[in-house]
Amino acid sequence: MTASELPARLRENLRRVIKGKEDKIDFLLTAFFGGGNVLLNDVPGVGKTTLAKAVARSIGGVFHRIQFTPDLLPADILGGSIYNPREGTFSFRKGPVFANVLLADEINRASPRTQSSLLEAMAEGQVSIEGETYPLPRPFWVIATQNPVEYHGTYPLPEAQLDRFSMQLAMGYPPPEEELEILSSHDQSDPLEEIAPVASLEEIVSVQQQVRAIHVDEDIGRYIVAIVRATREEPRLELGVSPRGGIQLYRMAQARAFLTGRDAVQPDDVKAVAEQTLAHRLSLETKAKYSGATREALIREIVSSLKVPV
Repeated sequence: MTASELPARLRENLRRVIKGKEDKIDFLLTAFFGGGNVLLNDVPGVGKTTLAKAVARSIGGVFHRIQFTPDLLPADILGGSIYNPREGTFSFRKGPVFANVLLADEINRASPRTQSSLLEAMAEGQVSIEGETYPLPRPFWVIATQNPVEYHGTYPLPEAQLDRFSMQLAMGYPPPEEELEILSSHDQSDPLEEIAPVASLEEIVSVQQQVRAIHVDEDIGRYIVAIVRATREEPRLELGVSPRGGIQLYRMAQARAFLTGRDAVQPDDVKAVAEQTLAHRLSLETKAKYSGATREALIREIVSSLKVPV
């Protein structure tokens, strides 16, 4: 199987369990092959857990789900040392973070201390515990969810945590025709049970490396920098996009070019992923917030106002 065939097969697998969300699947694959983590900010029951499980099954990888709660501790995620009284020694027991696909469900229900235990894993693909550093499996991908409706007992994600997510997406409800198809597909069995691996972990890592080799012209790089700097100079924003955000826009544009079958990034690739990659990194100024401005609208406005390289 060639590298160009792999994304198509993975996309087909996800379409079997997620109906009517072609654009969301494409964004998820963009983040996945671009090596980025995804935050799903959506209501319950729209397929977030199913999606994460389908990705893990499709690549034959290890899937772990962590239900974030206020009493969850960092050791419950990372693991820790276990004492063996017979031998008088300690041994390290890996936590659920040691997976290929990690679903951090309702991540904003845990305390900031517990949330922060994922920062190193998401940014560097490793965890440091009791003075020792442990590499995580490759590929390593975090899909985190948070419910935008229920605010009781939640801790808003700090900017440092949000900045680790390459994209923020919302699945949304499916159209009526697809929702009827969802009901029918569960008549006899769960479609998720029929998902079979279409790629090996080694193939996924190889494709992710190929994505990083996608050419980005200097003019495209300047275009990305212009977008990022415009957010910092926008008076309606208290906080603009960080250099890390600019790097993620660069990576997501590369992945988008790869998924559309090209070996070089075009301005349309940058524009296609800008909103999903940058909006969640912004912080609105108080007056703008209460005047009805949205971060997504501001990104669209900034992108449309800048000169596109030719």
